[in-house]
Amino acid sequence: MTQASDKSSVAAPAGAAVDHQKRNWIVATCAVGGVGVAAVAVPFVSTFQPSERAKAAGAAVEVDIAALKPGEKLTVEWRGKPVWIIKRTPAQLAALSEDEDQLADPNSERKPDELTPTYARNPNRSIKPEIMVAVGICSHLGCSPVDKFQPGAQPSLPDDWQGGFLCPCHGSTFDMAGRVYKNKPAPDNLEVPPHMYLSENRVLIGEDKKA
Repeated sequence: MTQASDKSSVAAPAGAAVDHQKRNWIVATCAVGGVGVAAVAVPFVSTFQPSERAKAAGAAVEVDIAALKPGEKLTVEWRGKPVWIIKRTPAQLAALSEDEDQLADPNSERKPDELTPTYARNPNRSIKPEIMVAVGICSHLGCSPVDKFQPGAQPSLPDDWQGGFLCPCHGSTFDMAGRVYKNKPAPDNLEVPPHMYLSENRVLIGEDKKA
């Protein structure tokens, strides 16, 4: 009787240990499963935003221009290129009609399918008159022009300068619509990329289905 009692007393804790181990295994499995769900959820949500590879391949870029003030420029990247978004002042818009006889391609007739979408083939080269959207790369050798918004005589610029851009590499000049001046190394105007407005202050660079 004494031996039976001893075996019984030993067996009970063993069973408890098995149950305890099983319970720990279940809890651990649930915990790992929970972590797995969380790890999957984050990449799933992130797929709603273009990856860096997608951006480099040409994914559209949405830009908020609500804070852009007249005379200011915002630069974003699209397809590895700098894209300028400029809110032109009334004076800068008025100047666009004063220098047409000095421009190489005032009506954006050269390479229209490559450089100027249909909706930008106007003196402003834009959808909204005051908002200029252009790729900031010179059509000569791919340099990036610098801002020369201030009108008037300046180094490397004519005395009757109306404001625009100067390519420091070889001296090409562009007006505030990205149109190149005559007798300059750059053969073409600056490119206007495909773009459209999603709302009053949100512009999508890289798509123009609704434009």
